[in-house]
Amino acid sequence: MKVIGAGLPRTATTTQMFALEQLGLGPCYHMRDLLADLERGLPLWEGVAEGAPDWQRIFGSAGSTVDWPSARFYPQLMEHYPDAKVLLSVRTPDEWVASMRQTVWGIFHGDSVLHHLCQARAALDPLWRRYMTLMRWMSWDEESGALAGETYSDDGLAAVMERWNEQVVSSVPGERLLVWNPREGWEPLCEFLEVEVPSEPLPRLNDTTSFREGIIGGALDVVGEWWQARERPTSGLHGAALT
Repeated sequence: MKVIGAGLPRTATTTQMFALEQLGLGPCYHMRDLLADLERGLPLWEGVAEGAPDWQRIFGSAGSTVDWPSARFYPQLMEHYPDAKVLLSVRTPDEWVASMRQTVWGIFHGDSVLHHLCQARAALDPLWRRYMTLMRWMSWDEESGALAGETYSDDGLAAVMERWNEQVVSSVPGERLLVWNPREGWEPLCEFLEVEVPSEPLPRLNDTTSFREGIIGGALDVVGEWWQARERPTSGLHGAALT
C-alpha cells in the first residue's frame, strides 16, 4: 500500500482512483469494490467495525485506497502501512454540501426518492440492509460516526466536513500528507508521489447524476424483482376486475 486516501466521499474519489491507477499505484481500492461484492466484503468491514481488521484480505494487492470505507480508518491504516503517504482530497464547502445532499447524505436522511428507495431495498435485500447499517455506524451514528452532528442545515453539514479535514491535517505528519483539490490538476499530486505528470488531463468522473443512477437503479431492480415474484391476485383493488 503506497497511498491512503483520507478524503471524504464526494471529494472526487472516483477521479482519484483512476488517477492513482494511471500513475501506477493500482489497483486502487474504492467503495465500488465493496458494492461490487457485498457478500464477500461486508463481513470483512464488519470485522473492522468490531475491532478485528484483516487488512490483507480486504486490500489484497492494492497499491492505494480512497473513499469510504477505508478513509474512515485512515489512522489505523497509517499504522499498518507506515511507509504509505496520505492523500486528503478537499472541495469547497458549498460544492461538497450540494453533492452530499443528493447522494451519500440523501441515502440515509431526508424525504427524497433516493432515501425511500434505499429503505425499500433494505427491507427486501438483507445484504443491503447490512450495508446501510454498517455505513450508518461508520458515518452518522452519534458515538461512532465520523460525520455525526447536526447535518440537516447546510452550515451544520459543512462544519462536519471542516471538522474531518482539520482532524486529518492535525493527525498526519506533514511529510506524509498532501491536501489536494482535484481542480489543481496533476502537478501537486505527481510532485507529492514523485512520479511524472501524464500528458493527458486529469479525468473527472462519477458526478452526482452517475451516483444517483447507480444507487436508484439498483434499488429499483430489487424492488422490481420482488414485485414480479409476488403472488398474483385474481381480482383488483376492492374487487375490481383485472385488466
